[in-house]
Amino acid sequence: MGHIPENIIDDILNRVDIVEVISDYIPLKRAGRNFRALCPFHHEKSPSFMVSPDRQIYHCFGCGAGGNVFGFLIQYERLEFREAVEALAKKAGVAIPQQFRRDSPEAGVVSALHAVNELAAKFYENILGSPKGTAAREYLFTRGLTEDSIRSFRIGFAADAWNALITHLRNKNISLAVLEKAGLILSREGGGGYYDRFRNRIIIPVFDIKSKIIAFGARVMPGTGDRNPAKYVNSPETPVYVKRNCLYGLHLAKDAIRDLDFVIVVEGYLDFIIPCQHGVRNIVASSGTSLTQEQARIIKRFTHNVVVVYDGDSAGQMAAVRSLDIFVEEGMQVKVASLPEGYDPDSFVREKGIEAFKILISRAATLFDYKLAILESRFSSRSIEDKARISSEMLGTIGKFSNSILKSEYLKKLGDSLGIDVDSLHAELKKIKGDRPYAEVQPVPAKARAVNPTEQLLMKLMLEESSLVDGIRRRIEPSDFQDERISRIVTALFDFLDHGREVEPSILINHFGDTEIAGLICESAFTHDTEQGNKKEIVDDCIRRLKSKKKDSRKRFLHEEIKNAQKSGNEEKLHQLMREFHALIKEGVV
Repeated sequence: MGHIPENIIDDILNRVDIVEVISDYIPLKRAGRNFRALCPFHHEKSPSFMVSPDRQIYHCFGCGAGGNVFGFLIQYERLEFREAVEALAKKAGVAIPQQFRRDSPEAGVVSALHAVNELAAKFYENILGSPKGTAAREYLFTRGLTEDSIRSFRIGFAADAWNALITHLRNKNISLAVLEKAGLILSREGGGGYYDRFRNRIIIPVFDIKSKIIAFGARVMPGTGDRNPAKYVNSPETPVYVKRNCLYGLHLAKDAIRDLDFVIVVEGYLDFIIPCQHGVRNIVASSGTSLTQEQARIIKRFTHNVVVVYDGDSAGQMAAVRSLDIFVEEGMQVKVASLPEGYDPDSFVREKGIEAFKILISRAATLFDYKLAILESRFSSRSIEDKARISSEMLGTIGKFSNSILKSEYLKKLGDSLGIDVDSLHAELKKIKGDRPYAEVQPVPAKARAVNPTEQLLMKLMLEESSLVDGIRRRIEPSDFQDERISRIVTALFDFLDHGREVEPSILINHFGDTEIAGLICESAFTHDTEQGNKKEIVDDCIRRLKSKKKDSRKRFLHEEIKNAQKSGNEEKLHQLMREFHALIKEGVV
């Protein structure tokens, strides 16, 4: 990985979507939870090239090519690793310093900020559970939150004090510099020390997709508006928190979004928490009025179907609706559910019930219909000028659809609604339309060598279920795997465990500069998942087989060495070999 730190590499992987990147080069078609295409690396008539949005990897079952998004660019564009990283960093908006060594102090900043945010969250949670948090707790109950939800979302309270958090964390030897970098404290004007950013506010931690706390949202306590005029105070952007890349609740919702194949997008923290508390799991919050392209691309990793819920009297409604064109640009299906005036998702669920909310979601209008209805309500005179304004707004959305059939049908629908000739609309559409260039390069990798199925299955189980890795490590060594490639992969898996790193195929691949190993990891990851209930038995069986095979191999080796010792007349070595040979025969396989 050259001099680029692992945390930057991982950040890039988390921000880019392999499906989006690869689809810029070759057409992908959905195949269940994955995507399929004709392999760009060898000639074939039937598609065997698979891309997994869940695992962020690709694999060709024809030629054995496989890897993560870096590997694809390296193979397709014939780039060096650093060139691929820099290209994707630019796409993801990640800055890479020219000279950034792995041992730079910056490499440890991310883990330090995660650690201090965790300590702060526990501090706020403890205050909420103490007498100082009684009023805040009672307020949360009036807003419909339960004790379980308060614990699950790790909601806390910041006392009405200027330096409570500073004092607490300084006693734990946390430096002021780290606290300031985390956005937890502010410096006084004139350099007179520091004070806590959050005071007399309900604290809502913000998590990244890996459930690490990266920021906080702080809601003012009712009745203190004069002293705390802002309803919400949020953490500033930090090395671990970039607001445009963050979707509140995604760490809890990602599996449900993937399973149900659609996501509900709301705006605020409680708009997420209350429906989620009532069983709606495929929901996230944008924590702002407008969605960003980065957020859309993150959602796209889990589903292509989006329902956005807007308040009936949402301020800046037209600007908010325009932002939804982002989903269209990303090739996603977006609908809009509009709440009655005076309601937000939080109050609607509390007053009308969760079933009414679900019905509202099921009746969501397409973006085209929703946007057209808003425009027609605003420009209702039906004058030529009004028609021009409406069509201009609508063509901006229609032009972003990549599907020609959808464009044609929406143009007809717009023409019928406004009484405008379709040819005229089409002429206007051409003025705002742009096309993407298409690249074609076809290097052909070598197919990976055959691998022992037992060794591959055990490796797959560790990749599939990281909780199994520690138990397996206690029973076998990497040297128990006769395939040198799998031995290296298992060694890396154990190393990841020691350092508390995520065992994800897309990240593990970066540990090796070896396309054959990358292909082997991807091939294993793409095979069918093992049934949960059978995993322990399969692990036990695989370990028995490995131990038995290793024992048989050692016996054959000893047998040959014994014959050589007999021929050479080396009695001392002969006795030593015989003892080991007989010991192997007597011992059972663990």
